[in-house]
Amino acid sequence: MAHEPWQSHTEHRPLLERQRELHALDTALADLAASADGAPRHGRLLAFTGAAGLGKTTLMTQLRARSAAQGFTVLSGRGGETEQEMAFHVVRQLVQPPLAAMPEPARRAFLGSWYDTVATALGLEASGGVRVTDPAGVRDGLDWVMTRLAVEQAPVVLLLDDAHWADAESLGWLASFAPRIESLPLLIVVAYRPGDLPPDATAFRSLVDHHENRPHALEPLSAAGVAQIVREHVGDGAEEEFCAECWAVTEGRPFEAVELAIRLAERQVRGARDDLPVMRDLASAIKGPGLLDRLRRLGTTTVRFASAAAVLGTSISPDLAATIAVVGVEQAAQETAKLRAAGILTDSRTAGGNVEFAHPLIAAAIYQAIPPALRVGLHNSAAVAVRAAGLGPTAAARHLLEVPCEANIEAVECLREAGREYLRAGAPEAARRMLTRALQEPPLPEDRAALLHELACSTFLVEPAATVSHLREALAEPDVDPGLRASIVYRLTQALAHTDRMAEAASVAAEEAQQATDARTRLRMQADHFVWSAFRSDEPDSRGRSRKLARLAGRLSGRTLEERYILGLRAWDAMVRGEPRQTVLEHAEKALRGGLSWTDEHRGFEVPASVALLFMYCDQPRRAEELFGKGIAECTDKGWRGSHLALGQTLLGYIRYHRGCLAEAEDQVLEGLRVADRVEGAVPAQWFAVGVLIQTLLARGRVAKARRVADDHGFGERAPNAVIYPDPRTVYAELLLAENRNADAVRLLSEVGERLDDRDWRNPAWCPWQMDLASALAPAEPERAVSLASEALRRARAFGAASATGQALRTLAEVTGGPAALDLHAESVCLLEGSPAGYELARALVGHGAALARNGKLPEAADRLYRGLETAVHCGAEALAGRARAELSAAGLRPLPLRYAQTDTLTAQERRAAELAAQGHPVAVVAKELHLTEQGVRQLLSSVYRKVGTDAAGLAAALETFPRSCP
Repeated sequence: MAHEPWQSHTEHRPLLERQRELHALDTALADLAASADGAPRHGRLLAFTGAAGLGKTTLMTQLRARSAAQGFTVLSGRGGETEQEMAFHVVRQLVQPPLAAMPEPARRAFLGSWYDTVATALGLEASGGVRVTDPAGVRDGLDWVMTRLAVEQAPVVLLLDDAHWADAESLGWLASFAPRIESLPLLIVVAYRPGDLPPDATAFRSLVDHHENRPHALEPLSAAGVAQIVREHVGDGAEEEFCAECWAVTEGRPFEAVELAIRLAERQVRGARDDLPVMRDLASAIKGPGLLDRLRRLGTTTVRFASAAAVLGTSISPDLAATIAVVGVEQAAQETAKLRAAGILTDSRTAGGNVEFAHPLIAAAIYQAIPPALRVGLHNSAAVAVRAAGLGPTAAARHLLEVPCEANIEAVECLREAGREYLRAGAPEAARRMLTRALQEPPLPEDRAALLHELACSTFLVEPAATVSHLREALAEPDVDPGLRASIVYRLTQALAHTDRMAEAASVAAEEAQQATDARTRLRMQADHFVWSAFRSDEPDSRGRSRKLARLAGRLSGRTLEERYILGLRAWDAMVRGEPRQTVLEHAEKALRGGLSWTDEHRGFEVPASVALLFMYCDQPRRAEELFGKGIAECTDKGWRGSHLALGQTLLGYIRYHRGCLAEAEDQVLEGLRVADRVEGAVPAQWFAVGVLIQTLLARGRVAKARRVADDHGFGERAPNAVIYPDPRTVYAELLLAENRNADAVRLLSEVGERLDDRDWRNPAWCPWQMDLASALAPAEPERAVSLASEALRRARAFGAASATGQALRTLAEVTGGPAALDLHAESVCLLEGSPAGYELARALVGHGAALARNGKLPEAADRLYRGLETAVHCGAEALAGRARAELSAAGLRPLPLRYAQTDTLTAQERRAAELAAQGHPVAVVAKELHLTEQGVRQLLSSVYRKVGTDAAGLAAALETFPRSCP
């Protein structure tokens, strides 16, 4: 089966001196056929390059014919010199034919949940409202569509001719998709002129240049090859000198050689020396000025019709060309026939009886020869005709880009509609071009602010600095609608924040809140002000802002979304300040009660994500995971698969890190970093991901790998002005500590502590800088180390999370040393057994065991070290497990085999113990019920807390959704 939107009239042209290229094609087709017969699938990419006229199109035509003859599905596309402004134009050529063959219900079922994400990019009608679609989500959706086509219609050959003229969005998608076709029954073949690739096609150029099959560069035909073509048409009597001159004038270009030979045959030239003047005249007529002279001899009406066709592009509707050229239907049919007979036009294989130019060189020559004033007029007529034909605003708008500005309100509206469609298609750069042009037209004064806002939405991902300029200009317009003004302010603060101008973002929101007359708008602006102030690392009056936030939140019930955002911010502020965790949880639950959307385009996802993360700091990470799971699902359902997805996956990894699931955390964060690295403008998400990844690698003992990650991403003592968690400087100091660079770590951590204390951010659960600094100072300044650890413990107790308090106790015990540390170690273990923090429990157990052994208490030491080893192994903390083994060996003890395999399900005994504890029964009662010792129950419940992902306070709620094990 073949879906073929184009084909040259040279389909049966002989392929001379192309044995190498044909062998490569035949080999690729044979491999593709073998994959259909059950052989291992091996997707391939082939590229053919060469200057104009060297036979790339003929080679692609030959491949199409061979593929179709073997029953392969053929998807074809071609770039057009005048159509590069149309985003996803080539993708539509490739995908629309097989989709068009499906009934509407089948097409929707085929696209499934991806329908609304990719519908606009594919030229289908999306069911969702006007919105900005995430370009990363569109690329992922197109990957899915092409993958499904490749599997369901296997084997598939995808052909792209004239790739140098393909639109940037299609070329960018192909460059990202092609490396992932290894296991698909798919062959991708591209042909292009390397010198004409646009400068920004770096990803595509890198793909073809560094692929296992380097591009096949087509060479001009030899003199013998051209002679063979000439003699096939004029007869074997063509003289050698004549044939050599034919080779010289065509420069060995197959296209020109064949066209020349055809014209020679039509003139009945015999190929003698005397025929050389005629041959030279004919040669000049097949290219450049000669081609145009030949066209002019067909008549002025024919020239006008051909010019209209050249303006329309690759697949040309004769009716549209007739409308633009102002000729009747019958006359258009006659002109089409004349141009076919002259070898200028040929039939297109798209539905509807369209035609196309016989070769891109012909189309280019005719288009470039149109006088500038006439060309403008033809494009203007084309815009009107295309719009009237119902082909959509984007098809019409690309013609308006070629027309001078003349304050045409209809042109402004068409360009704006095209811009909105491109935003829905995930093509912000194309939208920017359309909306910039609309602004230049210009629009009516009352529409200028709205247009500037739309333009800012298009530049947000590709040029955030321009976004700021457009939005400030929009705010300066008179009488802006209040709702639009609020949206402009939000987008402006977001753009400022994303360009690391957090202070300006907070200031803009504060000024707007003071000016707002509507109470709801004022509250929304206040929320934005608090957001950007809270996430600004250099906030000058953090305490004052916290007091205002607390007073405001105290008056709110959470009835509206604006109120819930304020309550969520209050919960976050209470957490970083180290207020009692019950205060934090009460405000978080209040914020969540009416719902917080992760995909509200006018509010962002910073607050919902932060509220979800609060439960992790409060020792209820399972609840945090559930909220993140719902938030990520909301983002993916809406097609947001860029920085939102990257941050969501990263923070999910951070939660797994806090639970002690280090291997899972590493995998999750690596995926988040992979997504962030491929998304333009996702720098904040990269900072989050790199910090969590380094912290996870250090916990696993992989210091060298952590250093490579830091160096590869420029992660060090400098950090952005936005608040990132975990705190980047603290994470980097932990890396320095792991590298035994204590002096550097001390300096950096001291700076962190001064900065956070100035803000009154004193929660060691959020940033353990005091504990890290105490560890760094212990060898040289033990008294100061004890003082810092004691203060960290006081702050942790004030917050009330067992994991943070247990960590602080362990640190204090380690810097205190000696027999006095044993009680601190024991309390640390006891608290951490009641938390879901597996890695911290392992550290506490090993630390306590080592201290017991040094103080001669071997039986107790053995129990702690064995349990610490087991817990460390289950966490994936390889270095900690190694330390436990070393401590056992030093104490003359032999490590025992692991007593149980780590699973996420509760045993029957664990489930019963959990249920009894959740009902409020004390340990003694649970022990009696289960016929265990109280210590046995504590260890059993410790396992429950780690598996379920909560402490005792959240156990009852967590058990309601925690799956039961199969009997």
